[in-house]
Amino acid sequence: MDTRVLKYFLAVAQTNNITKAAEQLHITQPTLSRQIMDLEAELDVKLFDRENRRLQLTKAGIIFQQRATTIVQLLHQTENELHQHEEELTGEINLGSAVSSVSSYITKLIAEFQKLYPNVTFNLSDGDGDVLRRQLDEGLDDLVCLLEPVEAAKYNFLELPVREKWGLIMLKDAPIAKYPTVTKKDLYKLPLILPHRSIVRDEVSDILKLDQTRLNIRATTSLPGNTIALLRNSNYYVLTIKGVYDNFHDPDLAFVPFTPNKSTGDVLAWRKNTVLSPAIKRFLQFVNEEIQES
Repeated sequence: MDTRVLKYFLAVAQTNNITKAAEQLHITQPTLSRQIMDLEAELDVKLFDRENRRLQLTKAGIIFQQRATTIVQLLHQTENELHQHEEELTGEINLGSAVSSVSSYITKLIAEFQKLYPNVTFNLSDGDGDVLRRQLDEGLDDLVCLLEPVEAAKYNFLELPVREKWGLIMLKDAPIAKYPTVTKKDLYKLPLILPHRSIVRDEVSDILKLDQTRLNIRATTSLPGNTIALLRNSNYYVLTIKGVYDNFHDPDLAFVPFTPNKSTGDVLAWRKNTVLSPAIKRFLQFVNEEIQES
């Protein structure tokens, strides 16, 4: 299958219109229509429903769009890696990170690295641990910043000098906002928003010796922005890391840590058994040197 045809398909899927897609691709409408029909014939599936001169993806078309997007992105990354040279470092690094204390740390390192190697660009993304691992496993990210623990059998990683303190985010006028710390007895009395990932909930519960069946869980979430929006419209309390609170710089919010103290480390991870580009290898070396100096 010609990757050019994949790009044709993605253009049509984005515009839902053969004529508009043909204009974007600088080819004729009949040529594009024929390429799409040939693609459907090759796959032996119907990718588009054609009604009222407007195209809509079928269920098969939606699945194929996801796979085609991944293939085209990986092809682009591969082309960039093949054109990298050790003598004059160039290329792209796809790096994902959670919204946390590590965000500030890793972006400072990126800025310092680009002073040395201005021809290396970074494509940055964010998400929770599940999203970041999936992007790493699928090759969409080269490196990701993750909270510990990580699967040592799957990933190589560098331990970063960043610790994430766990506690509750709340409105600043909440009854316990002036408490120095929050205990598990306090948690049992509060309406909570918890992390979506069960592994995180279990780890915090283990440290605090929590009985999760006694918690008043009102919602789970993986997106800090949604979490804060929900908090603003309720009297809920968000179980999360202080780095999320720090990233919002919101004077209407407060953070109270747990007792006993609970903190988690951050790592910079990459897949095992994969060939790293010169840019990625040099960046990892740079990060490791910074870690050793700190």
